[in-house]
Amino acid sequence: MAKIELIVGTTLGSAEYVADELAAQLESLDHETEVHLTPELSDIDPNNLWLIVSSTHGAGDLPDNIQPFFDEIQAKKPNLNATKFALCAIGDSSYDTFCQGPEKLIEAMENCGAQVYVDKIQIDVQYDPIPEEPAQAWLAEWQDKL
Repeated sequence: MAKIELIVGTTLGSAEYVADELAAQLESLDHETEVHLTPELSDIDPNNLWLIVSSTHGAGDLPDNIQPFFDEIQAKKPNLNATKFALCAIGDSSYDTFCQGPEKLIEAMENCGAQVYVDKIQIDVQYDPIPEEPAQAWLAEWQDKL
């Protein structure tokens, strides 16, 4: 089965809860997962699928816990040609920077050769106050592809 690296960007814990639920769903299908709450490039295998679960903080910024990972990618410009990723973004549409934080990370990864594995999901907490539910439904749509 596949190994999935869950890279989490969270401020208040919602993205962490979502990542934990997605990891449990994947593990129930016999996939191996690792959740990275303080991600570092050296700890994440570029040959595994990267599942990024991140909220947006402030005015379209990444949460503090994932900002150093973003900075590391921008500074080192690693070869991510073998890396495929999926994005689960969590935000609040009452802000004009809805789900924009993780987009910065995705752009930096794509500039290093990473490729989209499946279409992203943008969860709006205005309409989905329990973001785990739409995230799990999204994963269920493509988990057989792993």
